[in-house]
Amino acid sequence: MARKIVVIASIVVVAAVVVGGLIMMGPPSDERARRLDARRRQDLQGIQAFTDIYFGRHARLPASLDDLAREDGAGVKIRDPRTAASYEFHVIDQKKYELCAIFERASTEGDPRPGDFWSHGAGRRCFELKVKEQGK
Repeated sequence: MARKIVVIASIVVVAAVVVGGLIMMGPPSDERARRLDARRRQDLQGIQAFTDIYFGRHARLPASLDDLAREDGAGVKIRDPRTAASYEFHVIDQKKYELCAIFERASTEGDPRPGDFWSHGAGRRCFELKVKEQGK
């Protein structure tokens, strides 16, 4: 009888811990969305960094993300990790361009560097960027 009570108590404690964890962290789908959005930010930052290198090599912006990805040593991820659709890339002028992605949720206080340049709301968000010329 005492053993049965210990087993039941253990199950109740484990269930309480799992429920508490879900309440604190949110459901697994929220965590997955957070990770996907973090990956999107990393991808866009990688595209930005290699666009600077591309500009240094060619003295012009790439015409498309496919052109950028074909460049030697690029290794950039130009596709959304969930949908596999290409991120958007639009040339604005000789040194300015725009990168766009669709985020699953808004940046929050729990995200790295809240309120920084890469902060975003849920949905489509575009970032206007300017090439950083090497040595300047």
